[in-house]
Amino acid sequence: MPLSRRTLLTTLPASALLAVAAPLRARAAARPTTTGTADPAANPGSDPGANHAALLANTVAIFAGTAESNARPETAAKLAALTSTARTRLAALDGAGPGELFKGLPLGTSDANLNTSYQYLYEIALATRAPGPAPSDLRDNVDVRRRVIDALARLHDTYYGDQSKGYYGNWFNWEIGISASVSKTLVLLEEELAAYRPGLTATYLASMDAYLRNGKDGDVDLDSRFHTGANLADITTNRILQGAVTGDDARVVKAVADQLTVYATVDPYNPRHGVTDGFYADGSFIQHDSVAYTGSYGKVLLTRAVQTVKILDGTDYINTADLVAVVRGWVADGFAPLVFEGWMMEIVKGRGVSRTATGYTDVAVVVEAVVDLSGHTTGPDATSLKGYVKFVRQTSKAALDPVVFVSPVSVARYADILADTSVPAADLGDAASHTAFNAMDRTVHRRPGYAFALARSSNRISKYEYMSGENLMPWFQGDGAHHLYLTGQDQTLAFGVDYYTTVSPYRLPGVTAPVETRRTIPELYGTAWYDNPERGFTSSSESQNTYVYFPRGTNTLSGGARLGTYGAVGLVLGDDAAYAAKQAGELPDDFVAYRNAAATKSWFMFDDEIVVLAAGVGDPAGRAVTTTLDSRIAAASDTVTVTGRLRDGSDWPGADGGGGTAPGPVDWLRYADTGQGVSVGYVFLDGGGDRGGVPRPTVALDTVTRSRRVVRTSNPDTPVTKRVFSLSVDQPAGARRLSTAHALVPNATERQLAAYERYGRYGRGPLTVVANTARVQAVEHRGLSILAANTFTPGTHHAGRLTIDGAASVLVRTSRDGTVSLAVSDPTTERGTVSLTLRGRWLRAVATDDGVRVRRVLGGTRIDVDTHQAHGHSLTARLR
Repeated sequence: MPLSRRTLLTTLPASALLAVAAPLRARAAARPTTTGTADPAANPGSDPGANHAALLANTVAIFAGTAESNARPETAAKLAALTSTARTRLAALDGAGPGELFKGLPLGTSDANLNTSYQYLYEIALATRAPGPAPSDLRDNVDVRRRVIDALARLHDTYYGDQSKGYYGNWFNWEIGISASVSKTLVLLEEELAAYRPGLTATYLASMDAYLRNGKDGDVDLDSRFHTGANLADITTNRILQGAVTGDDARVVKAVADQLTVYATVDPYNPRHGVTDGFYADGSFIQHDSVAYTGSYGKVLLTRAVQTVKILDGTDYINTADLVAVVRGWVADGFAPLVFEGWMMEIVKGRGVSRTATGYTDVAVVVEAVVDLSGHTTGPDATSLKGYVKFVRQTSKAALDPVVFVSPVSVARYADILADTSVPAADLGDAASHTAFNAMDRTVHRRPGYAFALARSSNRISKYEYMSGENLMPWFQGDGAHHLYLTGQDQTLAFGVDYYTTVSPYRLPGVTAPVETRRTIPELYGTAWYDNPERGFTSSSESQNTYVYFPRGTNTLSGGARLGTYGAVGLVLGDDAAYAAKQAGELPDDFVAYRNAAATKSWFMFDDEIVVLAAGVGDPAGRAVTTTLDSRIAAASDTVTVTGRLRDGSDWPGADGGGGTAPGPVDWLRYADTGQGVSVGYVFLDGGGDRGGVPRPTVALDTVTRSRRVVRTSNPDTPVTKRVFSLSVDQPAGARRLSTAHALVPNATERQLAAYERYGRYGRGPLTVVANTARVQAVEHRGLSILAANTFTPGTHHAGRLTIDGAASVLVRTSRDGTVSLAVSDPTTERGTVSLTLRGRWLRAVATDDGVRVRRVLGGTRIDVDTHQAHGHSLTARLR
């Protein structure tokens, strides 16, 4: 079936976007570089002056609002906040001491303070441009505007204009942050600058170009590792505004062409300019080459993309409808699966998990972008986007305050959407779904009542992100750590910064970790990074990225298959790149690297259960090891209970809320927080492996108090107290490898858990562990007629009626009419073909994806799946 135009645009390859950009580049070459008086014959039908006027007017409307939007009562609070912020900044300007422009922000050595100073000037300028019905002594105030202009001149003359003294600290501030504030301020004060200091704009443009040191000749370099993804969108947006305010159409046109490359779906097998940052066909988003980052840099890119659509509206640079279609695809496929009842999931926020403002605040940014995007669509697309805005508002446990929106126009449009009774609230995806973000080693499994989010890593994707004193203890966040979100709960009480503050970094749920004490980067080296320029380690060097900020794993196997709304995921734990390099003698002697434990793990995701298998669990170095099955937090005042049943029929001895190690094998346990009205069940399954059986779990229920500063150096030193529940299997030093098997049952009742009835290999319950070794792990769910298997090594593997050659992830489901549906993926992303045999009666192909071949063999049906360059994507077939 041919792709629709919208689908085609949503997955637009780089080659197609570059084809769109090519005429723009030719147009830029034909434009003058300093004025807007180009010969229109260079582009018939184009009027640079009219285009620039539209760009400027659109930009002012975005940030300051319009007379129409600001007359709405719904925007009054936003305008009041804007004015209040400006007055606070003016007071700080008045109170500045020596070496400061604003009180409390000493300049000369702090790039962060310089960046903030420019931001404060922009916020003052913004208040002078915002129209509104209420009187304001700041609106159109020439004296205030000239104070801002004088301050701009002072900053340039003293702290910014001398490029030989600048560019210390974080490159981002010099190439993006400062330029963003300056560029918007130049737009807001365009007329006043022309009248008062006409040369200052050109002076700043020359300096901003000079600070693009990771670019080329003062412009974007698409081959630079710094000019990618959200960073490239930021830089090019700045340059669009700079070109508009100076009449430099060549700058505008080239910036638009450069930004178009960001909209291209990344082809990991043919990356343009070597860039792997951006959105992938499966909805994944990567920044910094290997960080799963939808919830931080991804939302920045979303904001910039939508702002670009708004800035370019009414100009002839590009058909913005094409961009709208692409961005809508990002929202539906990349963002919506990661938003649970108004909360952005932790697994895609990198170092942002350690910030105090996160979760619901992150989603407010997404909502504003969707609100604006809906205004540039029509028909079903507009209805679905507006319905999603309503859905997030209705399901969120935090009242979204539109005051946090950037634009007063967005505030007014948001009010219109909520008031529109013709638009029903609706999610962009189904309530029951399974999303395999294999391109970024993430998985999200959703059902009415819960969402399960899993973070993995590999030699393709980073284990974690640490940077700038943020996310100080990240070591195991990509080692199969999960978050189980329960419906109806205020997620700030369950996750967010307080979760990482009070839960031990060695006991994140789903993690197998050696029992040892690791030190943070500041503790190890006394700075926020490892400083050794002679060996290539500076604050922004590639070595710093590779070994300190976001190291990848050494394992290749991480991924899984999706069959409809069900999924299977496999992971072989690996050390991070730093440890491997240190062992190879490639890092300095004083560089500290840590070794991981070992385990092979699978997650099989059904309706009521997530079955988790682990095999080969232990430590090659002989250390003690802890495998944490779950960790949850509750308010210190909440009543938390742990109940359960042992295999001998007796009750869990800690039923009064206490902890301890089980005196014998356990059938099930149940965690309940009556304060929040939530519960999770844990059903212990027979291991299904060479060393099967049921290990005796340990329950801990402690009251923990820690400062939020333990996870981020710039957090306030605020103590947090939580009840912390942890369920683990502990191995002493030198213990033999073991296997574990259990099912997570969200929102479980005791009656529901008791009904599972000892799920042994030949038990009567719906779940059976078919295999659980370091070679093959498989589960059968008889209630759903699903057989799911992960294989991890070369050779032939057997799992129930399946025979699988080599490493693979497979799901097989048999319907009542005898039709068999199956899905296959290559979790290594390196295999050309995955082959399997389904034993029993021969089945013919009813429907298959391209690259799936079915044939009859002795004793069953052979399926050969072409996984060459599929990048973990699942290929499916229906047989009968």
